[in-house]
Amino acid sequence: MNLTGKVAIITGGGRGIGREIALKLAEVGADIVINDIGNPAPAEETAELVKKLGRRSLAILGDISNTEDVNKLVETTIATMGKVDILVNNAGITRDGLLMRMSDEDWDKVLTVNLKGVFLCTRAVLRPMIKARAGRIISMSSIVGIIGNAGQANYASAKAGIIGFTKSIAKEVASRSITVNAIAPGFIDTAMTQQLPEEKRKELAGHIPAGFLGTPRDIAEGVAFLASDEARYITGQVLTIDGGISLGKF
Repeated sequence: MNLTGKVAIITGGGRGIGREIALKLAEVGADIVINDIGNPAPAEETAELVKKLGRRSLAILGDISNTEDVNKLVETTIATMGKVDILVNNAGITRDGLLMRMSDEDWDKVLTVNLKGVFLCTRAVLRPMIKARAGRIISMSSIVGIIGNAGQANYASAKAGIIGFTKSIAKEVASRSITVNAIAPGFIDTAMTQQLPEEKRKELAGHIPAGFLGTPRDIAEGVAFLASDEARYITGQVLTIDGGISLGKF
């Protein structure tokens, strides 16, 4: 996989899976634009790590659920880097709770960031990609969007929506040599899961046929493949990276 000369935007790239995706794409040659929100330090740290790999990198703060911020992100990328070849829609939030206790705000916020954010970022890069007649769009769904999860009706709905969105946009732009795919991670060893008690982590691993939690690197490898020329004939697909948990119990 060789992404030399390519420019990638990664939302939510300041930490966790987003940071690992940035580093993997940089390792195979891409220049990286990191988007995040709030404290600029994590995004800037990721950008510095990318630069140490010999690639150009830029950190741009902005809210992906805000149209003006998204348009500025893409415009600044093109003005600074010259183009945008790859979009990785990685940013997302959770506000878990059983439906009967879920507030309107918690429902709306998760759908706005996790689903509307994907819509806004994808829409913003489509015009330059169509003009270039090339592009890769990869969005983070989740196994929760496929199999559901109690206490995550808002999150599961957003992640399921990403799958439908991906398949629809793939049909719209396939003739322009733009591929649109999604990745559905399972339980991944991130800061969030590391905060769980060891007993709970063992319980989670026990539900995974592979017997262990995945790593951010496992997700990053899938993104790098879908971003590469080797995946030029793959579009509208959902790559599930979950150690087999979505297969159900054996």
